[in-house]
Amino acid sequence: MNTSGANVPQINALGANTPRVAVFRKEHFNAAHRLNNPNWSDEKNARVYGKCNNPNFHGHNYELIVQVVGPIDPETGYVIDMKLLGDLMQKQVIERFDHKNLNLDTDEFADLNPSAENIAIVIYTILRTQLSEGLDLKIRLYETERNFVEYPV
Repeated sequence: MNTSGANVPQINALGANTPRVAVFRKEHFNAAHRLNNPNWSDEKNARVYGKCNNPNFHGHNYELIVQVVGPIDPETGYVIDMKLLGDLMQKQVIERFDHKNLNLDTDEFADLNPSAENIAIVIYTILRTQLSEGLDLKIRLYETERNFVEYPV
């Protein structure tokens, strides 16, 4: 990936300039969680996490935006087939986390605090293995309208 910040075309095998383009797919899922550090006292957990430490859990309506960056395939005109990306997100993320208690119903968060930051990294890790190495991936996860995280930065 070009780290200078500029979108500099890369030279492909044919010697032609190949611009890199970002495409985005947005999905939605609902999930409950509780932020809690088992190594801390109940008082410290309540102080640090506030309402997010509710012992009976609480939920969010998550908005997930997946960004894929790569060269345009000269045969298809796509960076990635958006139907394929949508299907991948549904199968690998939405079906796994939608209407679940992240702490109790998922292997990924059995021993990992399900903060928005950790959820984004888990989603990235899941999807990264499904994409070509020539494609860059970024996850943007909205926990609320005003609170969101991105990974990687």
